[in-house]
Amino acid sequence: MPEHEPIIRPPRPLAGLEGCLDDPGVRLLLAVMVGSVVVAGIVVAVLAATGRVNPDLRRELIRRTGAWAVMTPLVALPILFGKLPTIILFTLLSLLCYREFARATGLFRDKTMSALVVLSILALNFAAADNWYDLFVAIPALAIVAIATAAILRDQPHGYVQRVGLAALSMLLFGLCLAHIGFMANDRDYRRPMLLLLMCVGFNDVFAYCVGRLVGGLKLAPNTSPGKTIAGAVGAVVLTTLTVWLLGSQVLHTNLREPKHLITIGLLLSACGILGDLTISSVKRDVGIKDMGALIPGHGGVLDRCNSLLLAAPAIFHYIGYVHNGFGLNETVRVFTKP
Repeated sequence: MPEHEPIIRPPRPLAGLEGCLDDPGVRLLLAVMVGSVVVAGIVVAVLAATGRVNPDLRRELIRRTGAWAVMTPLVALPILFGKLPTIILFTLLSLLCYREFARATGLFRDKTMSALVVLSILALNFAAADNWYDLFVAIPALAIVAIATAAILRDQPHGYVQRVGLAALSMLLFGLCLAHIGFMANDRDYRRPMLLLLMCVGFNDVFAYCVGRLVGGLKLAPNTSPGKTIAGAVGAVVLTTLTVWLLGSQVLHTNLREPKHLITIGLLLSACGILGDLTISSVKRDVGIKDMGALIPGHGGVLDRCNSLLLAAPAIFHYIGYVHNGFGLNETVRVFTKP
């Protein structure tokens, strides 16, 4: 991230709409999000009424569309209501994702390792809420030290690599990676890039699913995720990049509207979204389960829905941060603690 002197501004309220609905970029993104769910519902209703899809697929599409209709406001409203609700939302999502991962892998049985992962997640999100970037960067290394040390002190070398590896992976994926989204909220104009990121990650999954079903063809990773095709992945990359280009040119900051940046953001978002999905698919195949949970009808668990964000969030955070001189670096430093 480029070196520069921060311009300290008066602190912002930690919660509140702050006139966000007066922002035309936010209104555009909300309209697209709501419109997409409405259009999807109409398309599914027409397909069901005309018998164009078999009963199993019809039920799956209805469940998925209904889940999107519920998830959209649950995610969008905290983002609209300010920095603190946003960070609380992604802290809860991180903890839920870790809970599902720990139950699937058996890590929940190790109370010490689980406690250290949870503390790391909470610490990372506190650093994000405090706008304390130095602490945010330091916590992952300190957490690895604590995890490795705690496993040694037990004096049980059998299973050491598995315990430490699972705990470290959990902290990185569900703590560090997802906390990057919350840290975005330190920027005064965080709503536009955050809503764009979340919406396009969701679109990326839909594009891959639809193109893959329509075109078929060779499997992308048949042993890892049998339902994903190369055509679906290519279609998702093309369509997601086009979506980012069209919407990003209207809602992102001036220096990010250049075609080279929009294309790079689209490619990063789509490719990392697919790889994040495959990462969790690899875990599921390794432990022999189909879904991480059953909380979201048609989508499995929370982690099954958030998997595409795991790698996309830090990639987009650092790319936009580099081009735009960081998230929150021009704001009042250390909201809760004193330098």
